[in-house]
Amino acid sequence: MDSRDLGTVGLLLVSCFLLAAGGVRAGGAQRFEAMFNFGDSLGDTGNLCVNKSAANQLLLTFAQPPYGMTYFGHPTCRCSDGRLVVDFLAQELGLPLLPPSKQQDGADFRRDASMAIVGATALDFEFLKSIGLGYPIWNNGAMNVQIQWFRDLLPSICGAAPPAAEGQDCKDYLARSLFVFGPFGGNDYNAMLFFGLTVDQARNYTPKIVDTVASGVEQLIQLGAVDIVVPGALPVGCFAIYLTFLPSDDPADYDGHGCLRALNELSVYQNSLLQSRLAALQARYPSARIVYADYYTHIDRLVRSPARFGFTTGAVPACCGAGGGKYNFELDARCGMKGATACRDPSRHESWDGVHLTEAVNRLIAEGWLRGPYCHPPIATQSIA
Repeated sequence: MDSRDLGTVGLLLVSCFLLAAGGVRAGGAQRFEAMFNFGDSLGDTGNLCVNKSAANQLLLTFAQPPYGMTYFGHPTCRCSDGRLVVDFLAQELGLPLLPPSKQQDGADFRRDASMAIVGATALDFEFLKSIGLGYPIWNNGAMNVQIQWFRDLLPSICGAAPPAAEGQDCKDYLARSLFVFGPFGGNDYNAMLFFGLTVDQARNYTPKIVDTVASGVEQLIQLGAVDIVVPGALPVGCFAIYLTFLPSDDPADYDGHGCLRALNELSVYQNSLLQSRLAALQARYPSARIVYADYYTHIDRLVRSPARFGFTTGAVPACCGAGGGKYNFELDARCGMKGATACRDPSRHESWDGVHLTEAVNRLIAEGWLRGPYCHPPIATQSIA
């Protein structure tokens, strides 16, 4: 059984389950007064562009057309043609689209905010520096930095000045909020794999990455969070950026769908450890509801059977690019750069830019978390408009 089978069978059995015994609150569908998001480019609603001191031109292509073409009609610094998973979650729950937490003018953070930022790592930048991976691209906002950003927002969220911003009234409000924490870890591996480490060497750091994520969940619980969704790793071996930068001359290194086995096995390993750590946290904090959200199995199914879900291509090639390479992905001619164009109908593609997903896939992922089967019980029960 290869890594794809391990991902589908093993994770389907145990993933995206509600770890707490409580589940959905009485009265039907779970409803929240606010929503707060942490993570990387899959959840960044604009922090990279607002926090330009942390950005560089390598990343700011996300602020150029045709990003944002599908829903917004213009770039919003989201890494997709339209909405992200967290956007769909917010709309389903009757909340505004999440403003980036670093936004200064006119931002209202009382009902939601996104701390996520492109390039975010689980491990602190100082640790990456200590192992020779301290490149500025990974210094945008690591997990603990994002938690500090959230602490800094608490006076705006709870309407109280410190120290009351972390007092019981604020904790009660956070207890009625939904937290999406991650995914984290993808950029940690990027820092390692794109700058000289092997997959086996990167795997040695997986327990530390998972322990760090678990410590972040615990910090949120101590601040007052009760409902926390923790997404796992994606099958990154099926994405154009990894297939382009980390190719193999050995056909045996690829599965039947053209994905790199070793990278997907790394994701499966992280997800297994993460679920174990979350189960331990749930036992320690029985009043919390910690939900593991399964990216891997859902995307794995999309890769295996794209036509079943209305797609003409699988996870590769990219919809947006300059037409180069095997997967329509080249670093010097990627989406948002001169010469790059979008495919005619992004809704028929799974990959937007070779790194991130199209709005169509993000919608399906959100549906899987809101209605099942990739979170059970689901976050909500109504379909997305």
